[in-house]
Amino acid sequence: MNKLRIKTGDTVKVLSGKDRGKTGKVIKVMPKTGKVMVENVNLHTRFERAKRAGEPGKKVTFFAPVPVGKIMLVDPNSGRPSRVTFNFLENGSKQRIAKASGKAV
Repeated sequence: MNKLRIKTGDTVKVLSGKDRGKTGKVIKVMPKTGKVMVENVNLHTRFERAKRAGEPGKKVTFFAPVPVGKIMLVDPNSGRPSRVTFNFLENGSKQRIAKASGKAV
């Protein structure tokens, strides 16, 4: 799974799982694993031990990756989740198009 239709900075909506219905901005895209990291989605907590004696341990929260199949791009024109297709322009470059509105993303 190499080609993802979602890029860093896109606003996406979670379709399934414990965070279903949440929206957030994509922080990182991992095409080799087919996962993305989204702000305030799939929060995990880890407890770290104290490095030195007498120092308290820490509670660290972080965003864990989400499979690409569980999220959908939010169309900036309509504000609704939409699938993404590509269109080739005259100069040969590719442009992402939201299926819901038919407009460029």
